[in-house]
Amino acid sequence: MSIFSENIKALRKKKGYSQAEVAEHLGMTKQGYSLYELGKREPDFDTLRMLAEFFGTDTDFLLSETDSISISDSKLKFALFGDTEIDDDVLDDVKRLAMEHLKYRQKQKKEEG
Repeated sequence: MSIFSENIKALRKKKGYSQAEVAEHLGMTKQGYSLYELGKREPDFDTLRMLAEFFGTDTDFLLSETDSISISDSKLKFALFGDTEIDDDVLDDVKRLAMEHLKYRQKQKKEEG
């Protein structure tokens, strides 16, 4: 299996989609999509872009080894603030706070375990 096939399979399962649901979004058969997850077929650029949009990530994540799902800053801004205009400094502050909170929760888990 390729990194790409592992990533799309993991994303699909994490998001709770069936292969048929992803295939329908892409306008292909379930069997055609399953070849991507098996590493027996690679998507063209347009399909790769559609997969990234469907899973809420970017093409870099789909094609590389990484532990976290990436989301564009513009999508993150919209998810957090809707149509409210915010500058990049505010977004950076939110990201820092989120990372601090994640570290805090990980520390608490270690202390409990």
